[in-house]
Amino acid sequence: MKSNRRKFFKRAATGAATLGVAASGFSLASCNKPHTVACDVATGDDPILQMGEGIAVVNTTNGDVQGFKLRGINTFLGIPYGANTAGENRFMPPKKPEPWTDIKPVWWWGNSAPQQMAGRYSNPGSTFLDHWNYDELSEDCLKLNIWSPEVNDKVKRPVLVWLHGGGFRNGNAIEQDGYHGENLSRKGDMVFCSLNHRLGPMGFTNLADVAGSKFISSGNVGMLDIVFALKWVRDNIENFGGDPDNVTIMGQSGGGAKVCMLMAMPSAEGLFHKAVPLSGSSINAQPKADSEKLGAYVWKEAGGSIEKLQEMPWQEFLDLSNIAAEKFKEEVAETEGRRGGFTPVENGIDIPLGEFFSDPEGLSTNIPMMICTTFHEWSPSKRNPSLEEIDFNGVVSELKGKYGEKSAEILKAFRNDFPKATPIEIYGMIMSSRESVIKTANAKINQNSSVYLAWFGWQPPHLDGTLKAFHCLDICFWFDNTDLMYTHTGGGSRPRVLGDKMSEALVHFMKTGNPNGSSLPIWPKYSKEEGETMILNDVCEVKRNPDAEARASLS
Repeated sequence: MKSNRRKFFKRAATGAATLGVAASGFSLASCNKPHTVACDVATGDDPILQMGEGIAVVNTTNGDVQGFKLRGINTFLGIPYGANTAGENRFMPPKKPEPWTDIKPVWWWGNSAPQQMAGRYSNPGSTFLDHWNYDELSEDCLKLNIWSPEVNDKVKRPVLVWLHGGGFRNGNAIEQDGYHGENLSRKGDMVFCSLNHRLGPMGFTNLADVAGSKFISSGNVGMLDIVFALKWVRDNIENFGGDPDNVTIMGQSGGGAKVCMLMAMPSAEGLFHKAVPLSGSSINAQPKADSEKLGAYVWKEAGGSIEKLQEMPWQEFLDLSNIAAEKFKEEVAETEGRRGGFTPVENGIDIPLGEFFSDPEGLSTNIPMMICTTFHEWSPSKRNPSLEEIDFNGVVSELKGKYGEKSAEILKAFRNDFPKATPIEIYGMIMSSRESVIKTANAKINQNSSVYLAWFGWQPPHLDGTLKAFHCLDICFWFDNTDLMYTHTGGGSRPRVLGDKMSEALVHFMKTGNPNGSSLPIWPKYSKEEGETMILNDVCEVKRNPDAEARASLS
């Protein structure tokens, strides 16, 4: 083993120059600011980065891996949990990666799943605000990342598995700096995992009806990737200091919908024990007939050849699929009222038919859920700051394109529930109604499960306050990353105070299934009758049915 390690470090040292380790964010500067990764150099202190023989070496079912220790936290980036999904593996359920004999260095993020990148960085303002992190894209994307305070110590810490957003089409495990798990791992003495999986047409093209029973799960392989990753966590996480019997799944936007999908999937049963969807949830998958029709359009574009579909370069396949989707939309979806889109499908095998949580004794009955959305998920002022000056008459005019003659009535209802809100805040709240999250909460409590509902209303000060409590803003608060994700929060003590409270509550929920015990007020369980909601802001408080009249006006 000693000789093997020496060989590894000789190769690793050579590879480090090629990989550009120093230029890739591995700083040898010392830092005493636990909330930040970027920090000033403080001379005379010990290095914050430890890499070397015997450091962060862990055995997995596929072979030994070695990460590094950064600011005291063991960090592993890009661990393979599945094989390359290219070629004959395209449209097929995930497979195990080939095992390795040498120690594998896992020092950098795994490749992002294939997705359309054209224009991703075209808007400098959006690029700065969200701080997009994308490197190479490839079908060899089934990789995960782990942060842990200690490894190989036989201590079973709670585990969080983070599922990124992007509406099943875009994203990756470290798309934003706020996704980093270092600070929460340190704060909660817990193990943080994040992962990449197949997206869009690669993950959700249903070819079962045209290509045969071999491809029965082709419309759900992106979700099956996540299940495969959760099985990897079950089989390996104990060596990384985690407890396979205490796993929380958490996701935002499309990731929140993934959380709900997993709760309905028989193959995921027993692989997780708590659930946290943020700003995105779902109580059903795409109808089987709709996905089959879309799959037939993809099939037709390829000339009815599965070999062609599996062998063409992934960018060519994405382009072909988008052409097929446009034709489907024009010829079928708009005329027949079908949903379409490359998203998970209720095929009765991987994902059941009908509404999730409808059976009081069904899957996920005993799994508690904590749900959060933001006040202004889709505030128009985020993209059009001039709307900050809009008045209430202007809001009615803007709403008429969607709500017609009901616009004034809707505005009145929202003003009754939120009398202190400005016109643009009301406008943003109307465009960001909680209707879908209330449906999810009401469905879940049908199983007599504990549900805790939150509503995030904190607004950042920069850009003249035009951002509001926007979609994605709350993530870095849950993960104790408000200084690290300064482009969202502005950084400093104000967001940090709220982030301390929210991350504490998340850790308590991970450990016990109940967020209480933190510095937040007592957080009651949600009920249909009372609509108990924790308002997360500079002052946190519980309100009952805070938007009841507002939501009713939209029905």
